[in-house]
Amino acid sequence: MPQVLPSLCLPSALSSWCGPSRCAVDLLQDLCRQLAWCSSQLSTMARGLPSTASLAHFCQKLYRRKPVEESPRETLPQRHLTTLDLTLLGVGGMVGLGLYVLTGTVAKGMAGPAVLVSFGVAAVASLLAALCYAELGAQVPYTGFAYLFTYTSVGEMWAFLVGWNVLLQCLFVCTALVRACSGYLDTVFGHRIRSFTEAHVGIWQVPFLAQYPDFLAAGLMLLASAFSFCVTRVSSWVNRTFLVISVVVILFIIVLGFVLARPHNWSIEEGGFAPFGFSGVMAGAATCFYTFLGFDNIVAYSAEAQNPKRAVPMAIAISVTLVAGTYILVSTVLTLLVPWHSLDPDWALVDAFHQRGYSWAAFIVAAGAICDMTSVLLRYFFYLPHITYAMAADGLFFQVFARMHHRMQVPVFGVLMAFMALLLDLDALVQFLSIGALLPYTCLPTSIIILRFQKSPPSSSQGPDSPEGTEEASAPEPGQLRPALRPYLGFLGECRPGAAVAWALSVLVASAVTLDYVLVFGDSALHLPPWAYTLLLLLSSATFLLSLLVLGAHQQQRRQDIFQVPMVPLTPALSILLNIFLMLHLTYLTWLYLSIWLLIGLAVYFGYGIWHSKENQRERPA
Repeated sequence: MPQVLPSLCLPSALSSWCGPSRCAVDLLQDLCRQLAWCSSQLSTMARGLPSTASLAHFCQKLYRRKPVEESPRETLPQRHLTTLDLTLLGVGGMVGLGLYVLTGTVAKGMAGPAVLVSFGVAAVASLLAALCYAELGAQVPYTGFAYLFTYTSVGEMWAFLVGWNVLLQCLFVCTALVRACSGYLDTVFGHRIRSFTEAHVGIWQVPFLAQYPDFLAAGLMLLASAFSFCVTRVSSWVNRTFLVISVVVILFIIVLGFVLARPHNWSIEEGGFAPFGFSGVMAGAATCFYTFLGFDNIVAYSAEAQNPKRAVPMAIAISVTLVAGTYILVSTVLTLLVPWHSLDPDWALVDAFHQRGYSWAAFIVAAGAICDMTSVLLRYFFYLPHITYAMAADGLFFQVFARMHHRMQVPVFGVLMAFMALLLDLDALVQFLSIGALLPYTCLPTSIIILRFQKSPPSSSQGPDSPEGTEEASAPEPGQLRPALRPYLGFLGECRPGAAVAWALSVLVASAVTLDYVLVFGDSALHLPPWAYTLLLLLSSATFLLSLLVLGAHQQQRRQDIFQVPMVPLTPALSILLNIFLMLHLTYLTWLYLSIWLLIGLAVYFGYGIWHSKENQRERPA
């Protein structure tokens, strides 16, 4: 290699032995040779790096979608379920862990007596998410859960993360249920099991872990998994019996609770109605969101409804309203029975009656709680293998779960959850359930907006000569600017269909995150001065509204044969805004553990799922 750099550094020494012109020529020649060598090395290095086309193709893999496969006519279920049947399915799926665990947890550590307001806010958020879930369930028929809805509308990577998160949610739900059953069983025996364990094992003070190993919860989990392995499905009369017992116990709690109520427990002397302020109420609402997720039962059985377009939204609205009213009444009774700060959050309802001297009532409540939570636990045991099978069948999860029978997966998950129930703390499990529910149900409204501004696939029931088909052919394509607004917003009309919608949706989500972050942390964590707080609030609000108006200015697809969410994009946008606002009120440890879980999921996806995906196999011949 020519030693040009010393020559360049010492021009006076060079000029002492050569003329000025000759030295300049030599230097230029050496410099040209040096640049040529560098360019050759750069080209060699560039051949080892991925090209722009390969990077673009790799990014396209992350957003590839699964085509919707309609069920053949022979396999369509009979439409025999009424609105009442769907409502009972929703109510039965919502009442359980939230009633007997979350009421005490939220009242004791987050909201105080204002827990009833937390349930009201959570009910509004869940109703918005449920309407979006219902439309997706109608557009992607005869399927199961948010994973497949996201796969068919948003893309593969996001679908994997949603399914991975739902898997975590199911594991934590079963663990929390069995921990709660263990606590209620322990109260029946006068807390002898807990006292014996603490005396012989000791008490731990480790974050996220229980104070003592719960051997009773681990045993109950193994017993439930063994029962689920031996029984293929829980008969309908068992579910109805548990539902009747649950309703009778709830009515008993409400009636006797109001008879024994003491309004003084809401007074200033006891801390007031909202001792933790507005942030505590919102943190409680974020925690309570999970309790309303039984509406997926309604959507799962929508194909069997007599009139799904009318029955599904009616059943969702009625069931969410009934369950919200039940939770509000029970939480009101709970905080009026005894002061909120004296509750034991693990078995609050039983503890409240014990403190008032009604041990016989506490026994009835404990029996009802165990029956109710056992039925919910068994339903999740039958539901959990379907999640792993769906992801494995699509190639995104390990193929062993696709080849393994559903019943054979139950003991595997049972042992894992028994270990979790032995060590994990119930309060930490509840926090995980909240963010595990809010995250996927924030993606669903985004999916609704994406699907509404895409051209719907032609229905097999409509021919090209049908009136509806002719009308759709003459109408503007979804994603294009509305004809009435083209004279005023011509610059948006120049974009290809869907491009302006994609940009507006991205800006909508980003402005929603910014607006919620300023509202939650503007005064506390960010320490913003008043003028900066107001400016950020106005800018993020204006950007959110502007992106909403841009979305509303574009043509949507309209279908008369299925249920569609009213007032799109406003309804999904409010759902996104409210869900993000609630998630930001959860603790930083919850976000930390979720981040770790998502990083593990991304490692599984990029290490296995993206290469073994069925959609990737379809792309290989091309």
